[in-house]
Order: sequence, then C-alpha cells, then structure tokens
Amino acid sequence: MASLTLKRNYRCVPSLQQFYTGGPFVVSSDGSFMACACGDTIKIVNSANASIKSIIEGDSEVVTALTLSPNDNILFSSSHSRQIRVWDLSTLKCVRSWKGHDGPVMSMACHPSGGLLATGGADRKVLVWDVDGGYCTHYFTGHRGVISSILFHPDPRKQLLFSGSDDGGEHASVRVWDVSKSKNKKCIATLDNHRSAVTSLAVSEDERTLLSAGRDKVVTLWDLHDYSNKKTVVTNEAVEAVCVIGSRSPFASSLESYKKHNAKKQGGSQAVYFVSVGESGIVRIWNSEGAVCLFEQKTSDVTVSSDEDGSQRGFTSAVMLPSNQGLLCVTADQQFLFYSLDYSEETLQLVLTKRLVGYNEEIVDMKFLGDDEKLLAIATNLEQVRVYDLSSMSCSYVLAGHTEIVLCLDTCVSSSGRTLIVTGSKDNSVRLWESESRSCLGVGIGHGGAVGAIAFSKKKRDFFVSGSSDRTLKVWSLEGLSDDVTLPINLKAKAVVGAHDKDINSVAVAPNDSLVCSGSQDRTACVWRLPDLVSVVVLKGHKRGIWSVEFSPVDQCVLTASGDKTIRIWAISDGSCLKTFEGHTSSVLRASFLTRGTQFVSCGADGLVKLWTVKSNECLATYDNHEDKVWALAVGRKTEMLATGGGDAVVNLWFDSTASDKEEAFRKEEEGVLKGQELENAISDSDYTKAIQIAFELRRPRRLFQLFSELCRKRGAEDRIDRALKALGKEEFRVLLEYVREWNTKPKLCYVAHFVLFRVFNILPPTDIIQIKGIGELLEGLIPYTQRHFSRIDRLVRSTFLLDYTLAGMSVIDPEMQSKESRDESSLQPKINNPGEDGMKEQEYTEGNAASKKRKSNKSRHGSHKKVKGVAYKKIESIQLQP
Repeated sequence: MASLTLKRNYRCVPSLQQFYTGGPFVVSSDGSFMACACGDTIKIVNSANASIKSIIEGDSEVVTALTLSPNDNILFSSSHSRQIRVWDLSTLKCVRSWKGHDGPVMSMACHPSGGLLATGGADRKVLVWDVDGGYCTHYFTGHRGVISSILFHPDPRKQLLFSGSDDGGEHASVRVWDVSKSKNKKCIATLDNHRSAVTSLAVSEDERTLLSAGRDKVVTLWDLHDYSNKKTVVTNEAVEAVCVIGSRSPFASSLESYKKHNAKKQGGSQAVYFVSVGESGIVRIWNSEGAVCLFEQKTSDVTVSSDEDGSQRGFTSAVMLPSNQGLLCVTADQQFLFYSLDYSEETLQLVLTKRLVGYNEEIVDMKFLGDDEKLLAIATNLEQVRVYDLSSMSCSYVLAGHTEIVLCLDTCVSSSGRTLIVTGSKDNSVRLWESESRSCLGVGIGHGGAVGAIAFSKKKRDFFVSGSSDRTLKVWSLEGLSDDVTLPINLKAKAVVGAHDKDINSVAVAPNDSLVCSGSQDRTACVWRLPDLVSVVVLKGHKRGIWSVEFSPVDQCVLTASGDKTIRIWAISDGSCLKTFEGHTSSVLRASFLTRGTQFVSCGADGLVKLWTVKSNECLATYDNHEDKVWALAVGRKTEMLATGGGDAVVNLWFDSTASDKEEAFRKEEEGVLKGQELENAISDSDYTKAIQIAFELRRPRRLFQLFSELCRKRGAEDRIDRALKALGKEEFRVLLEYVREWNTKPKLCYVAHFVLFRVFNILPPTDIIQIKGIGELLEGLIPYTQRHFSRIDRLVRSTFLLDYTLAGMSVIDPEMQSKESRDESSLQPKINNPGEDGMKEQEYTEGNAASKKRKSNKSRHGSHKKVKGVAYKKIESIQLQP
C-alpha cells in the first residue's frame, strides 16, 4: 500500500461573510454590486456571489441612509451621528462631509444629473444639497412627521422632488417640491390619501404617473399633470415597496405573452404594471387599469416574523434590477431574493433564481451534502436549515419545519442513492429530510429535552442516533420510508438508554455500525454496542465537559475534544488514554480525523483551527481566521476539504495546499538558482546596474552591500551608483533605505551606508522621498546611529590635531630642526659673516647633531620632520571645526 502523504497546510477561502444587518442598501445602475449597511460599516458586495469587494469604515454609529450617484462613482451615506458623508468608491475615501439635520437622516436620493443630493430626516425637514460644494440649496418644511421616502423626478429637466412621510396618527402625505433655481421654493402640491407611513415612491415609465405605497395597505396612482388621484389599489397588506415594470424588462415580455393568451384585454396603452411587496412575504404583480392583480405567489419564500407590536415582517424592500436581472426583494431576516418571471403553460411563474443571506447570526453546526459535496447544510440560530451552493455561495433552499432553533444536523447518501439530512432541535424533536425533493420524510418525537447531538450510521445507513439534554440516547430506524411520501411519517425509536448524568453534546457511530460513542457535559464519553445500546466502556479523564467525539476510521480508538483545552485519543478495548494533545488556549469544541486517521483537525472557543499529526503529537499549523468561537466543523469525505463556522457568522472553506505549496517552494528555489547565476554573470561582466537590480529581486542585502562597497572603490563611483539607483522603483528605494538603516548600525559598514544614502538624496527630489512608505520611521532609525558615528569621527579628527600639536612642539626643541631652519634662513641672506663665526657654527651644529643621535634615531627624526613640514601644518590650515 502506498504511503500516506501528510497534510502540511490548508488555504482558507472566506466564502460566506455577513454583509447586511438590516436597514438601508442601494444597488448599482448595472446591478453588478450593492452597498449594504452592516452595523456601523458599509460593505460593497458582489451581486453574483455575495463576496465582499471592499469595506468602508463608518463613524461608529449605525448607518441610516445610503444612495449612489448615477455613474456609481460616488456613495452618499449618513448615520445616527447626522453626518452626511461623500465617498469616492475608487479610493474608498471620504472626500467631504457635513451636517444639516437636527435628527438622523432617514432617506436620501441623488438627482439624475448627479449634482444635487436630497435628504429627509427625522426632524421633518427636506434639504437639498450641492454635491460639489456641500452647501444647502433648498430648505423645505411642511411635513409633520419623519420623512420615510424621497425621490427625484427621473427627467433631469423637470426639477421636481417627491417626499413621503409618516405624519402620525391616521395621516400621511406626499409632497411635491420645486428644486429649480427659481425663487419659488415652496411646496407645489400636497397629495393626501394615505393613512399610514408612506414607504415607497416610484414614477411610471412614461413619467405621467407617480406611485406611492404605504402601510395603510394601498398603492395610490397620482397624475403628475394636475396632481390628482387617478386610482387607489387595495393590496390587503402593509406595502413596503412598489416597483414599476419597464417595457424593456423580462417581466414585461412575460406579461405581454400572458396578455396575448388571455381572452380579455388586460388594460390599454396607458396601463401601468407594477410590483408590490410587503408584510406577508408575497410578491404581487398589478395592472393599474382596473386595479387587477395579474399574479400572486402561492407560497412565500421567506419566514414571516412578527415585531413586538404584533405587526408582521416579510419583505422590507424591493428593487427592479436593470437589463435581464429581474427583481430583487429583501426580507426582514436579511435575505436578498432574486426573482425572474416566466410564462409557461399559459400561466405566470415567479422563479427564485438566487438567494443571498446577509447575516447568519451564530453558526452551530454544518455538514457537506451529497456525493459530490457541492452543497453545504448549515444550522444557525434559526428554526430552518439553510443549504448553500459552494460555487456561488447562494442559499439554494431552506428546510423549514422545526418550531425552535436547530442545534445539530448530519447528512448521508442512502443505499438507494437518496441524499438525506437529519436535524435535531430545541423543540425536542428530530426530523428527516430529503435533499432532492426538499421535503420532510419523517418526524421523531420522544426526547424530553433539546436534541443537541445527532449522527447517521456509516455503513448500512438505515438508522441514526440522537442525544439530548434529557441525558438519553436514542436509536431511530429509517424503515418504512417510501419514495412517494406526501406527509412525514412518525419515526420509531429502536432503542433508548439513560446514558449520562448531564447533557449529551455529541454522538458518533463507528465505521462498521457496531458501536456508538456519546460525549457529555458530565466529563465522560461512553461507548455503546448497537443495536441494543449495551455499555462497552466509559472513558474518564477529562476535567471538563466533552464537546466532540469521533471514531477513528482505521483503529479501535476514539477521539474526544473537551472544555479542559485538551484533545485525547482513547483505546476502546480498555478505555485507557493513549495520547493527549495540548495547544488550544480555550475549550476545544470540535475535532475530526483526517488522512485515514493519521491526522486530525480541531477548532475551539479561542477562534483557532489547528492541524495535528497523531504519531508525533505535533501541531503542524494553527490558523486564526475567526473572530469568535468556532462551533461548527465539517470534513469532506473525498477531498477532505474543511468548512468552519462559529459565533462570528462567517463560514470559511479550507483547501489542502500541501502539494501546491511544495510546488511553489520548488519553483521559487529554481528561480532563485537561475537568478543567482544571472547575478554572478552580471558581476563578472562588471554590469553593476543589472547586478544591483537582481540582488534587490532576490532580497540579498549582504550581496548588495558588497556590490556598493566595490563600486565605492572604483573611479567615478558617484556616477556608477547613480546609474544603478535610477533603475530602481519606489518600493525598491524603500527596501534600500531599510538595508541602509541596518548597515548604519555597524561602524564597519556605516561608510558605505552613508555614501549610498547621500547618492539617494541627491537623485531623488524631496517630493518623491516624502512619498516613500514609512520614510519617517526609516529616518528615525537612521538619526541616532548617524549621530554616534559623527561623534566618533569628530573625536578621531580632534585626536589627530593633538598628535600634530605634540609633534610640532617636539620639533621646536629639536636642535637639528633649529639648525636646519637657521641654515635655510642663512641661505636666503647675503654672506656677511667672517670665517671664524662660520667655524664656530659648524662646531655647534656637529655637537648638537651628536647629542640628537643619543636621544633618538635618524628614522624617527626624519619622520617627525616630514610629518611637520608635509602634513600637519596643511591640515591645520584646511580643516575648520564647527563650534
């Protein structure tokens, strides 16, 4: 059998992240991205797969309003701080900001020209701003409540602004304002028909009709010529959004096909088709002529929730997307539903094409689904199970049936090829689901507490085991299931046992279906023999509750993870602890075997994911990609791909990168060898410019110093170094300054370092030097050592002056030097002395010379004379010390 290749590293791909926590959002004009409020931040999200393109950090206050400029380059935002901010999406920087409202800005809209911004606030004011100048151009008052919606007329030539409010009590109004440069800045018309908050405004495609929707369960159509009420459409639900269907949209083509096949003519040329969504979570399509509902969804795709005041919340907003992208509806539980309208078999069908989930709350369990493992089933703090497509990370479908939060789940492919999902919930029941039909096959009732652990059989796949907070373990049979089940059957328990003294947190079935292991909060794990649940062995040794248990795929042992921060492997035969793994800094919540039992992966409350090798007790890698407890861990059966999720509502996918990392390391090594040879060739050819460039690419500072040192010793060093430095880029200059900073710390290397630094400052203008990243820190690191080197050199120079002075002083009392000086002076004067005097001087010179020989040798005497005459006096004249 071929030897196993141990996994050394995993690559993390953040696949599912929270991007919307409710509140405002805006879609780009081409539908390619969305800007969504996520707490106090704004996240720019790809509409195709919900991947986060960028994050705009706010001002630590919850975002209340968002809108985009017509060209999608500028984003406008406001928060509870009342600060209106203008963001450049190309740089993600705030280009300007201002305040104007006395309360939070609740709605905003941008003029079709992009030059004006209208804001409506909780202070009952409507303000219009000049985008470039940031000053207020129009100040409108008249509303008696919060401005809930605002809209510019789509034709930029018609300077009109519409605003809707909730005036309190049983009254709400829509007002029309003139935003032209004329002096008349008053309300043109007040449209009173609504009895509750106006939630949405829209203008028809022919620009003759204004549609207003409110929570008073009506949609009103207003004539924009005389501002009269053309029609009131009763919707029988509180409407949160109304969208006009354009003639070029796919919705319109499907409606035209529907009209042609109907005997009765559905409206004339002036008919307006629009979509309404609201509290019931149902999409409806209307024809303004006759107020006819052309289409109504039979069942809702969302779970309708209720607020504290008893009002229902289904859809909170809707947008008709451009081109052929259909309709986007947003739910109260932060889901983005994309719909398309099809006409087939003489009926209209609304097809859910994509579901993006903005916020998952806390993820408690997850498992891969099917043989190809392209789906991922996730249990969150909700009553439903969401199944995601890993390719697009859109929610493929939702399994709804439990009445309380789903705590655990498991998946398998049955012997007949059906993909099954089993779930346990706080409602004390277990449910069996089929993935293909997305229906509930059976319900198991019998536990007296929340079902917190569940596991399918591994071999026959004809039963599953559940553990509950009632401390019992149950084995459920899958017998009696048929392919044409219309109603879920009652599942029967084959065996029951009181297993533990506290809540059961985890259960696992052996690969041969002969044993089952349960881990409990009572700090023990118990192994039971199937099918009668006879006790085999009790595993004792953990100091805290056990959160996870799993059988080895190849050995007779069990892996347990505990709240005492350790992971242990136990022998089933005698219950002894074989190995203990320590490394987590908090409770270990999940552990699962990899690589045919030779490795395992663990995750814990410290947010860490660790990869271990069983034989060596070694932790090969630690990953810190979560910001909260990692509750859920799923391992693919074939690819051994990992998925982790936890309290931060993030799902990370992990792919084995051992082979790719090895290939990358080999490629880099090979490239380094080739570059090294190229470097040596450049040095041998005396091509220092190329050699310095290659040394930078290889990041070899020692070799780089040798090159600069050799250049400093050559003629024309300045020009050669300048040519080499001019070939460098900005990033390479930053790296060079880092190297210079390191070289400057050593006295032996500082001379070359300062020479290079001097040439860098010569060839780079100050504006470029300032733009170097981290230049301030680099210079701060250079200054202290440079001052130390200067002080040392200054002391050496001063010492040379002392030596010169000493030698000069010694030469003054030297008879030989006096005689030579006097002889030199006498040679310049006329010879007027008599011979006797000359002979006496010669005698004195001879005696003085003999005495001098006794004191010092000729070598030292001549050396002193040369030093004084040739060097010392010249240095004193040429060097001036700074005070």
